[in-house]
Amino acid sequence: MSDTLEQLADVLEARRSADPKSSYVAQLHHRGLNKILEKVGEEATETILAAKDLKADDASSRQALIGEVADLWFHSLVMLSHLDVDHRDILDELGRRAGVSGLEEKASRRPSE
Repeated sequence: MSDTLEQLADVLEARRSADPKSSYVAQLHHRGLNKILEKVGEEATETILAAKDLKADDASSRQALIGEVADLWFHSLVMLSHLDVDHRDILDELGRRAGVSGLEEKASRRPSE
């Protein structure tokens, strides 16, 4: 998976400064953070709806959910790129949390989180 993320991060970085007429990613960066956040929110909503519609043993609804999560992850990576946050920092944080109880991890955060 991280190979895929590395490849995607390279593509996103290259397209960040591309001509907005030839690249969807460049269009998003050109339109700014608010547009990127709008897309992340839209994809999050579509992911939730696809999850609610998931039916056991239904390949079509399962594929719909997979597609929506892929869109959400993609747009989240565009957001991170726009904000100059390296996706590896997110992976490192997930790695740090591995093996730690979710309740313990949440309790260790500052009250404002």
